[in-house]
Amino acid sequence: MTIFSDMMSGDLLNTLEDLGDEDFSKFKWFLQQGDVLRGRPVIRKSRLEMSKRLETVALMMQTYEVAGAVEVTKVILEKINRNDLLQSLPENRILNRKQPYKSNG
Repeated sequence: MTIFSDMMSGDLLNTLEDLGDEDFSKFKWFLQQGDVLRGRPVIRKSRLEMSKRLETVALMMQTYEVAGAVEVTKVILEKINRNDLLQSLPENRILNRKQPYKSNG
C-alpha cells in the first residue's frame, strides 16, 4: 500500500466508525447487492458476516482498490441516508478545498 492508500483507508475506517451498529449492518448488506454497486463485484456474505469495521475496509480495498472503495462508500452512504458522512470522505474534502473563497461582504 502507498501512503495515499493508507490515508484513504484510514478515512474510510473513520467514516465506518461513525456508523452505529444498525447502519453498519446495512452498509455491509449493500456490499453484497450487485445492483447497487454499479457493476462492481459484490463481497460475499461469508466474508462480511463477522467482519468488523477494520476488516470491512480491508475487504473493500482488496476488492475495489482505493478509488472504487471511496465510490462504493459514497453510494452506500446515500442508500442508508447518511449523507452527513459524505463530507468526511477524502474526495469530497479535496473538492471542498478547491472551491474558491467567497467573501460575504
